[in-house]
Amino acid sequence: MSTSTANPPLGDSPVHEPDEVEISLYESRKKIQTRSVTGTFTRLRWAAVWFTQILYYALPWFHWNGRQAVLFDLLSRRFYLGGLVLYPQDFIYLTGLLVMAALSLFLFTAVAGRLWCGYACPQTVYTEIFMWIEKTIEGERAARIRLDDAPLSGAKFGRRGAKHLAWVLFALWTGFTFVGYFTPIRHQMAEALAGTMGAWQTFWIFFYGFATYGNAGFMREQVCKYMCPYARFQSAMFDKDTLIVTYDSARGEPRGARGKKVDPKDKGLGSCVDCTLCVQVCPTGIDIRQGLQYECIGCGACADVCDEVMDKFGYARGLVKYSTQNALTGGWDTAQIVRRALRPRVLIYSAVLAAIAVAVGVSLYLRVPMKVDVIRDRGALARMVEKGRIENVYRLQIMNATEDLQRVGLAVTGMEGITLASEPLVEVLPTEVRSVAVRVQVPPGAGSGSHPIVFQLRSQNDADIQLDEKTTFLVPR
Repeated sequence: MSTSTANPPLGDSPVHEPDEVEISLYESRKKIQTRSVTGTFTRLRWAAVWFTQILYYALPWFHWNGRQAVLFDLLSRRFYLGGLVLYPQDFIYLTGLLVMAALSLFLFTAVAGRLWCGYACPQTVYTEIFMWIEKTIEGERAARIRLDDAPLSGAKFGRRGAKHLAWVLFALWTGFTFVGYFTPIRHQMAEALAGTMGAWQTFWIFFYGFATYGNAGFMREQVCKYMCPYARFQSAMFDKDTLIVTYDSARGEPRGARGKKVDPKDKGLGSCVDCTLCVQVCPTGIDIRQGLQYECIGCGACADVCDEVMDKFGYARGLVKYSTQNALTGGWDTAQIVRRALRPRVLIYSAVLAAIAVAVGVSLYLRVPMKVDVIRDRGALARMVEKGRIENVYRLQIMNATEDLQRVGLAVTGMEGITLASEPLVEVLPTEVRSVAVRVQVPPGAGSGSHPIVFQLRSQNDADIQLDEKTTFLVPR
């Protein structure tokens, strides 16, 4: 609060102190109760909700080769994606995936604004679900506002209690599914029913459930407006050819109420009837008629409800629509907007994204599903054995990234007369990391120093699995 008082005047003049002025530096949140709306963009938004949530909740229950199809097993450090088994050493693929996700976000934002925010962001998706539960239990917008203003009663307590109970159950199921991506979900379900679930599983289920309950049930638009960094730096990716939800002010102004049979030209009015329905359906509570605002998530709800109003008054649709600033200024048609969409930054984003996607795909296709690390035995770097031969001892860490038993033949090359003095055939169980001690010998007379050698691993089951790993052989002076 800031208080200001003027200094008293000099002399005998009477003192007139002005009233204190209180300035609020913070504005308390005004609860947004959105109005239901139907239309093209609303159907697309709900299609995205159904697609993402069916995928999220169903995916952990699918099995592949007798185990969970998608499982990030942190304890054993194995990550299963269908028939693909990845190890921490395959982190490069995760890096490629994250880079592709970032470039996709840049590309979609440059072309169509906050497309991710409006249709696929988890905050948007779960807020839509929680608002649907709220509407189902408490009624439409007017009924919810009346319930907010009504004093506490048995009926109000019952409705609010039922809503929060539904929210909590849904949030806990969301947390249960999330943890099911890291521990086998069927085993987790059996433990939950038996009451023997581990402490860490229980913690993360409740933690993720609480986050979902709080973000989607209470914070809602506050997350998009104040917590999400994307709202702040999106302007760096926008330009005047980016598709955004826009209000055609040239056609809509001056706005004003009128009857359905009134010709707006006779009253000097534009097409906007000033019904404020576009504000009532907005999940972040903004007025799209004030121009582009960082709070707008590009969901298109205002465009849907405005089209309904235009239909009722017999006006052309599109007073609020997806368009670009250049298109509104120049009166462009759809073909011109599409042609302008293929501008340099979009082409660059697309080319880089395609190149990385192809590189990751080819790398995965050519990936040998077996890895080996050669570790020298530090306890005996080099020693002399029978018949004067020089021996080095190594430890091979063989990682079988397949779900089949692999019989691996071992060989070594690189020096004259070099031989393998240990078992030349090793069995590695499915998805096993096996450590094998290997003795390598060379005949006497080899030159002293460090000599490059190569371990050769050849699968007896799959001719495509062939590995060559370089190391060095030490001959003492």
